[in-house]
Formats: sequence, C-alpha cells, structure tokens
Amino acid sequence: MGRFEGKVAVVTGAGAGIGKACALAIAREGGKVVVADIDGSAAIACTAQIAAEAGHALALAMDIADAQAVAALFEKAERHFGGVDLLVNNASAMHLTPRDRTILDLDLAVWDQTMATNLRGTLLCCRQAIPRMIARGGGAIVNMSSCQGLSGDTAQTSYAASKAAMNMLSASLATQYGHAQIRCNAVAPGLIMTERLLAKLDECMQRHLRRHQLLPRVGRPEDVAALVAFLLSDDAAFITGQVVCIDGGMLAHVPTYADGGNSPAARPAGDTAEAERC
Repeated sequence: MGRFEGKVAVVTGAGAGIGKACALAIAREGGKVVVADIDGSAAIACTAQIAAEAGHALALAMDIADAQAVAALFEKAERHFGGVDLLVNNASAMHLTPRDRTILDLDLAVWDQTMATNLRGTLLCCRQAIPRMIARGGGAIVNMSSCQGLSGDTAQTSYAASKAAMNMLSASLATQYGHAQIRCNAVAPGLIMTERLLAKLDECMQRHLRRHQLLPRVGRPEDVAALVAFLLSDDAAFITGQVVCIDGGMLAHVPTYADGGNSPAARPAGDTAEAERC
C-alpha cells in the first residue's frame, strides 16, 4: 500500500518539471492524479507515463487564471475520480520572468499577468478544492512558492511578490480550515534544474548560483517532489501553515558565504577568481 492509496490529487502545471515530478511521485504511491497544464500535449504525455507505470491519471488542458476553467477542472476531477483529497498548486507564469524587471522598468502587464496566474490562480484552485476536501473529511494542499518570495533580488519583482503573497495565502488557508482537517503548506525551492531553467541559464550563471549553495549539486525536480509527497501524506499529519525551503542551503548562510564568510581561510580555492570571470 502506498501513502496515497484511495486518494485523488490535482496537480497544476504538471506537464513538465517540478509539477510532473510531483504527479509521478503521487501516482507511484497509489494516488489517482489529475494532471492539469496549459500545455495539453505535455499533460497527455505525463498521463501516458503514469499509465505506463500502472497508475491512474486524467489529463486536462486549462489555464488556472481562468475561473471558469478552474471550476471545470475540479468538476471533471470529481466526476472522473469521485472527489479531491490533495492539491498541488504548481502552475506559474514562468514565461514572463524574462520581462519581469526592476520596479521602475516593469511593464505593468507583466505584473498583472503574473499575479493572475501565480496568486489568483492558486486562490481559485484552493476555493474549488476546499469544499470537496471538507466533503471527504479533510485534505492537504501544497502551494509551490520560491526562495525568491523570501529574499530580495535585482529583478523578477512580480514573481517574487506573488510568491511572498502565496506564503501568506498558505498560512491563512491553514488557519481558516485547520479545524476542518485541511492542512496547507508552502514549499520554497531554490536552484532546481528543470529543463526549462537549464535552457535559460548559461554555465556562468549556474556556477554563480551554485557558489551560494551549501550543498555541492543543484536540485532536481525529484527532490522537490519527495518533499511535496511527504507534506501531502499522513507522515506530515501535524505539519501545517509552514513555508519549507528546499534550496541546498542557499538562504541559510551569511551573505558573505560565497566569498569565504568570516574566515578567508575557508574560501574554496579559485572561487573568487572564477566569480570575477563571470
């Protein structure tokens, strides 16, 4: 018996990357998964992989910024699988991040579209899931935040603000519906090397980011999926209202860590020169 036998999960943005890894992890432990993604062909491909592993899944193409599409998603999930027990709000407007600049340079359309998907879309999904979870005696929600929602950056203003707001949305949901046996936590990934991110980051930027991690490798989507599965499961039955970082220690150290911290002798050989070349 897997941890999710008899459970129904909705995972948004599940066509690729972290969302796909989460959908696969849930299905491999016996859960029935609704694979939702704006890219319908990607959702179908993920569902086919789950089916090939003897799992149960339903692919749905939809935009979580569209309230009617979100309502239809959960109605179909309920008709097909009988209800909803678990929700992973992973869908995000990542295609907008190259245009997500400083406050004075930011196109307000980017801000509005980012908030519509990342924050309003998450709210819409929660509003549809909560009554269905209450009808089944409770449930668990994981909202995909980001380390950028916990620290300032030189760009990606809209993305960071949306993720910071998602952290408080998660705490509010956990507070308001805990007595209904619904748990809600946020997960804040750091450098997770998805195919999409790999295509965006050159080797120089990857080295720069890795210098600020405490662990020597980049994260993988499967790392995040393992944490999400834990938080959704009864193994985390007494954990709610939390923001859990999974960042290889990127936010755990003093700002001067990559330059040797408070001890020049601790500085890895060649790091400073390498940073200057980048």
